[in-house]
Amino acid sequence: MGANDIIGDGRETWWFVPNGGIASINAPTVTEINAGIRISQWMTKDGASGFAADTASAPTSGIEDVFDTSIPGRISYSNMRLRLRSQSGTDVAKTTLVYNTRGYLVRRKSITASTAPASGQKVRVFPIACGEQVDMDYEDNMPERYEVPIFPTATPSSNAAIA
Repeated sequence: MGANDIIGDGRETWWFVPNGGIASINAPTVTEINAGIRISQWMTKDGASGFAADTASAPTSGIEDVFDTSIPGRISYSNMRLRLRSQSGTDVAKTTLVYNTRGYLVRRKSITASTAPASGQKVRVFPIACGEQVDMDYEDNMPERYEVPIFPTATPSSNAAIA
C-alpha cells in the first residue's frame, strides 16, 4: 500500500433525496442533501452493487479497413441494487424506497461517513426509480435484509460537487 492510498472502510455515504429535491445534479446543495435520508447507515457492507458504469464500444471501422477501431458509445449500469438491513419499529428506508419511488441517490466516497456534507465535496448523483423490494433469504448469524432494485431515469452526474 502506498502512503497516499485511501482506505475505503467507513468512508462511503449514501443519501436518498426525494424527486424534485435537487435543482442541479451537477451541484447539489448542502441543504438539498441534508433534506434527504442518509440510507448508508442501514446498508450492508455490500449494500450497493451495479453502480459501476460500463461504456459500450461504437465501431468506426469501414469496409476497407484492416484494423477495428471504435469510439466510446453508450454508458450503462447493470443490475443496480441497494441492500439494506431491516429495522425494528420504524424502518425509514423500507417505507421510503418502495416500488416506483423516484428521486436521487447521492454517493460520497473517501470522506468519513460521519462527516457532514459540505461545499466542495465530490459526489455522484443518480436520478433513479425504485423497483419492488425483495426480502433476502434467511442466513445464520445475519440480520434480516432486503434489496431494492434501482433503475436510472436520467444520465447521472459522475463528477458533481456539493455547492
